[in-house]
Amino acid sequence: MSDSLQRFVLEDTPVRGECVRLTATWQAVLERHDYPPPLRTLLGELMAAGALLAATLKFDGLLALQLQGDGPVKLIVVECTRDHTMRATAKWQGEIPDGGLRALLGKGRFVVNLMPASGQQGYQGVVGLEGDTVAAALEHYMATSEQIPTRLWLASDQHHAAGLLLQKLPDQAGNDPDAWPRAGHLAATVTAHELLHLDALPLLHRLFHEEDLRLFDAKPVSFRCSCTRERVIDMLRMLGHDEVRGVIAERGEVEVHCEFCNRRYAFDAVDSEQIFASHSTGAAGRTRH
Repeated sequence: MSDSLQRFVLEDTPVRGECVRLTATWQAVLERHDYPPPLRTLLGELMAAGALLAATLKFDGLLALQLQGDGPVKLIVVECTRDHTMRATAKWQGEIPDGGLRALLGKGRFVVNLMPASGQQGYQGVVGLEGDTVAAALEHYMATSEQIPTRLWLASDQHHAAGLLLQKLPDQAGNDPDAWPRAGHLAATVTAHELLHLDALPLLHRLFHEEDLRLFDAKPVSFRCSCTRERVIDMLRMLGHDEVRGVIAERGEVEVHCEFCNRRYAFDAVDSEQIFASHSTGAAGRTRH
């Protein structure tokens, strides 16, 4: 099944896994921005990684993965909700060279943000970029910040983004002591072509047919941007009436583009007055109350 997360465990072992393949979700991202091919590859791999990592968390909120650098690519962001809706974007300058993570981002860092839906304080983890692939960078983060042994295999092209994740859970009495290295050896035989073109069940059968594998119900993944006109209005109110008036006087309108979905929001002088008039009225009403 396309655009789905498939969870599995190796029975009676401390090994769990997830696999994902994104098609419509990935195409929804590519339709909104024309990314250079080397950057497109990294963005697709980070999207697959974000879906895989979010699936391992018992967390009601938003997971955001960021690759930040001082090279031609300045920023890559992937966001995933607990409902497995996703969005992604990237910023770059000039020509994008062929190559891996270091060639595109230069010196940089890997950032993981967890933002609870409840509004409680979130969590941020930051590590330096290690390795030359998205998989290596995330494996380093998991080993450094979370102390959870994790292996990743990622791939993307112009049609699909896909990945496979394995994690080692705490050992329990009776666990197979060789299960973790054995699972890693089997998973390492996967090819990019298999990740991109095989559905979850035939892929997992190919890799682990000699293991006692337990599969869970697949979870759908989809693209969804959380931007709204109301959120943009809140941002304009934070800028202030004088600032917004100044922009409108110079340009005729305030124009805001969502960096994720590329949707355009425009506000003219009449819109501006209505925004701040309603805000003042609401504030006054709350004060009187």
